[in-house]
Amino acid sequence: MKFTDGYWLMRDGVQASYATEIADTRVTDDRFTLYAPVRHIRHRGDTLNGPLLTVECFSPAEGVIGIRTTHHAGTPDHGPHFALRPGREDDVAAAKITREGSVLELASGELSLRVDTAAPYRLEFTADGRTLTSVESRGTGYATTAPDGAHHSLAQLSLDVGELVYGLGERFTPFVRNGQSVDIWQADGGTASEQAYKNVPFHLTNRGYGVFVNHPGKVSYEVGSEAVGQVQFSVEGQTLEYYIIHGPTPKQILDRYTALTGRPPLPPAWSFGLWLSTSFTTSYDEETVRGFVRGMAERDIPLGVFHFDCFWMRAYQWCDFSWDPDVFPDPEGMLRRLKESDAEQPLRICVWINPYIAQKSPLFDEAARLGYLVRRPDGSVWQWDLWQAGMGLVDFTHPGARAWYADKLRGLLGQGVDCFKTDFGERVPTDVVWHDGSDPERMHNYYTQLYNRTVFETLTEERGAGEAVLFARSATAGGQQYPVHWGGDCESTFGAMAESLRGGLSLGLSGFGFWSHDIGGFEGSPRPELFKRWVQFGLLSSHSRLHGSTSYRVPWSYDEEAVAVTRDFTRLKHRLMPYLYRAAQQAAEAGTPVMRAMLLEFPDDPACHTLDRQYMLGDDLLVAPVFTADGTVEYYLPDGEWTHLLSGERMTGPGWRREQYGFDSLPLLVRPGAVLPYGERDDCADYDWAHGVTLRVYGLADGASVTTRVPRPGGADAVFRIRRRGRQLTVEATDAPGPWHLDTGEGTLLTAPAGTTTLTA
Repeated sequence: MKFTDGYWLMRDGVQASYATEIADTRVTDDRFTLYAPVRHIRHRGDTLNGPLLTVECFSPAEGVIGIRTTHHAGTPDHGPHFALRPGREDDVAAAKITREGSVLELASGELSLRVDTAAPYRLEFTADGRTLTSVESRGTGYATTAPDGAHHSLAQLSLDVGELVYGLGERFTPFVRNGQSVDIWQADGGTASEQAYKNVPFHLTNRGYGVFVNHPGKVSYEVGSEAVGQVQFSVEGQTLEYYIIHGPTPKQILDRYTALTGRPPLPPAWSFGLWLSTSFTTSYDEETVRGFVRGMAERDIPLGVFHFDCFWMRAYQWCDFSWDPDVFPDPEGMLRRLKESDAEQPLRICVWINPYIAQKSPLFDEAARLGYLVRRPDGSVWQWDLWQAGMGLVDFTHPGARAWYADKLRGLLGQGVDCFKTDFGERVPTDVVWHDGSDPERMHNYYTQLYNRTVFETLTEERGAGEAVLFARSATAGGQQYPVHWGGDCESTFGAMAESLRGGLSLGLSGFGFWSHDIGGFEGSPRPELFKRWVQFGLLSSHSRLHGSTSYRVPWSYDEEAVAVTRDFTRLKHRLMPYLYRAAQQAAEAGTPVMRAMLLEFPDDPACHTLDRQYMLGDDLLVAPVFTADGTVEYYLPDGEWTHLLSGERMTGPGWRREQYGFDSLPLLVRPGAVLPYGERDDCADYDWAHGVTLRVYGLADGASVTTRVPRPGGADAVFRIRRRGRQLTVEATDAPGPWHLDTGEGTLLTAPAGTTTLTA
């Protein structure tokens, strides 16, 4: 939200006040509080008839400093609140406070906050001997707006020359946020607008720090827009709390941020396979579904999950959790027959749900009678006709409603369903009363957290830890704890494919480890060349789903080459599972996303700071999707000798490359010095990845050593330590079941029989 009219003036109806100096301080063991008037105090008389801002400075975890500014403290807080953790177990949360003359300093790890209480009001955040950012003359304050008299608390943090800002959730606008106005407000706006399904009040910069605004409602950002040298954020209310999070690397920032807001559990291994959907408004029955499953099998395309979208239920009755009896008279038998199609690797089943209950459904009367639907202030059930006729919204602040909703899900799980697509959760009204008394404005964004948590926890309880997975569209800060999320409604164009990638990279820089998208696009029907390029991109994403709106997404609907591309890249992803699941572990352990913006892996290469049409898949694979019909692609290669995974061609960076690829390939390059574990099987995602694994060595320098961990479902990771001395390679293996193989990268393939712990080539 903009308050000023240029540099000197305020906008019509706006009155603003800013902390000017520090009148008093209070220091305790772990924090200090500043009392800041909004005008210069010359004598005692100036203390009358003027506001005093209370600024609390504290540290919840090592490397994190919090600032809480309050104007009037008597305003009731009805919640909800983000559930913040006090840091990891190895954090030293206690801050060190020192005073030297008029200077107060709060230190947490390498991060420090310095305040000169005798000077004009200014906060300076430093680390590693340099200033990260600062709060200047208009950096702490509030503004009131006419005619509503709304009170907005605001803050500004300075931007350095060349400083770039990223994150704020899954946003499809330009990847670098500088110059943008962003409202953290859930909306169902598709991928072609400035609105977002996943709004996260967290950003990071390429200068070694991130900022989390601890407010679940609307947060309005002006990122180098209203004041071009500042990031401004404001909330409606009397209090504003934010955290400066030190890195210095982007990965370390995400580590500390997700330690505060939560990390994702590991999704089940089978979820990394290919998902196929019925699509949105298409007509289908059991024979249609079984025809799709047979068609994939007949074409040797391994299928991991089949998804039933909306019309598995009766029209006008979503979401009542009941199969349409006219189309699916025997749902339990149908699901059993689908799963028996491949006994060795059973097909998993996903069904679409949402948090709405349509008036035509018998569940509407039941939920309304029990008080499980959100109500208006007059006590009537909130309803509208947008989406489903007369629908109500489940009130997940009500413990009974959560249990009731979860019980409906258990019925589906008992029939053979394995997971749920939790659609919607964005269009949440603010003219309502919540069961627990939550502030409707704050609940608008936070609703998705309660919705997805209810479903995820139900899956965990019924299927066990490690078997729960969602396909969720909406999220807010902390939503990464309930994976997986997908990008939402995009058009079937190359432009939409690129905007989807921007959104995914932005979400990854907002603390989310796993992300997917609709292969081929959602709106419209993709041309064959677009479908094939999107298949490549989709199967080199953390999770992969074929889905559309009005047309099916089975590859044989396009051409035979589309079948081959889908088959080859599905099987390639399965071979990469030892590598991909290790990247998944990194997401669970440290908040590093599986799909990574280039700056995460190359923070010291300025050329990588703005790249949004390529990414790193895990530590060592560079992927540059092709966004053109003729196969032309431009991408940047960081320093070193890289190797094309599919062709073996070696390429040297740094520098830009312009190439042309057929539909059987794309830029897929292995990082210099990497050891890539390559799985033995390509027919499924869920297998013992360490058994028969091939360790592919790429340009390991003389004297260098690499440790490669290969996850094992249900067991300890197999660990391989590879060293090069001259032309000799030595591998030491721990917990490797064997046999395993060593591909030296120089045309030599060696096999280590079971029980071998050391191999030298």
